[in-house]
Amino acid sequence: MQKIVILTGAGISAESGLGTFRAEGGLWAQHKIEDVATPEGFARNPKLVVDFYNARRAQAAEADPNAGHLALAKLEAEFAGEVVLITQNVDDLHEKAGSQKVMHMHGALKGALCAACDTRWPAPMVMAPGDACPNCDRPTARPDIVWFGEMPYDMDEIFDHLAGADLFASIGTSGNVYPAAGFVAEARRCGADTVEFNLEPSLVGSQFDDIRIGPATETLPLWVDEILKS
Repeated sequence: MQKIVILTGAGISAESGLGTFRAEGGLWAQHKIEDVATPEGFARNPKLVVDFYNARRAQAAEADPNAGHLALAKLEAEFAGEVVLITQNVDDLHEKAGSQKVMHMHGALKGALCAACDTRWPAPMVMAPGDACPNCDRPTARPDIVWFGEMPYDMDEIFDHLAGADLFASIGTSGNVYPAAGFVAEARRCGADTVEFNLEPSLVGSQFDDIRIGPATETLPLWVDEILKS
């Protein structure tokens, strides 16, 4: 085995206290997705959207990586082949754990984006509606987050990695959101073995060769040790 491609979703960050879309009482439970996670929502009420991501950014800054994040960083550091880590998460817990190469297909809370010229720069902890772009000086800054209806980042590169994978692992994802939900089918089509880690099988769980049920903080360290000893 030379190449492992890993996809992580909200489930792995939930164990560090960052809620998923469906968690009760969290930030997402207080808002409709179409109000805070779509271009149309941003156009209607930019202050609501900016304030929402300011709150998420502050929450993520206080969160610590858990044993699942640390296990994946260990795998990247010690595996003799290549480990490609793709995340749907916009927090930086993988980086805090020590992962060096993380592909944020849905953007990152620590980034800002100009809606006019596509310039990206590190976001301040608190953004405000009408913040100016440092490149074109227009008041068109927005969080560098891929919202519903927008194309995720690095898709061509991601599919190239899936085509070359010997093993594809999906961790803490629901199987609800495409294109990520289709990654397992693409990896299988290209000959990879597949494994899912989740609290319960996802909507695409039947497509995996192996399913490990349980918290990622428990299942991932065991799996990483299996890989490194094999």
